[in-house]
Amino acid sequence: MEDHIDRFLARIDAAGVDIDLEVEGIVDRIGGINRRMKNALRETLVEYGLTPEDWHVLSPLRLRAERRSSPGSLAADLELSSGAMTSRLDRLERLGFIRRVPDPSDRRSVLVELTEEGRSAWDAAASVQARKEAFFASALTEKQQRLLNDLLRRLMAAFEAREEARKES
Repeated sequence: MEDHIDRFLARIDAAGVDIDLEVEGIVDRIGGINRRMKNALRETLVEYGLTPEDWHVLSPLRLRAERRSSPGSLAADLELSSGAMTSRLDRLERLGFIRRVPDPSDRRSVLVELTEEGRSAWDAAASVQARKEAFFASALTEKQQRLLNDLLRRLMAAFEAREEARKES
């Protein structure tokens, strides 16, 4: 079995470029799969009137038991400025997917709360996307899926450890 990355790597090898072809293959394949997965998500979200930016705000709200959060906490989780967060919240509020409610523990603050419309849109999009992702993964056996997850987990853990070390220094 050959893919377009193999053909690209063969050209690198034939040109005599001093690049580790195994590493290049890993990086290029992960990048290509990532692009395809992002495109599939964008296609799904369009069906529900959502953008990837909307999705990233709605997801933590949907996955929290209380379905609400402070704007500052959301911004920190998403690594956004307060201005960018406000812009995203304004859009989602206009769509009826979130509402701002007074914070019962601090009258000067508000909480962002997922509405029933927001939950429904998120759930529907998540269901469609999950089916797409299951189809993508179906190219592998269950054993291969577990092995790939283990290998990717090792890579992710190495990146996370490196990022944490940089924060500490």
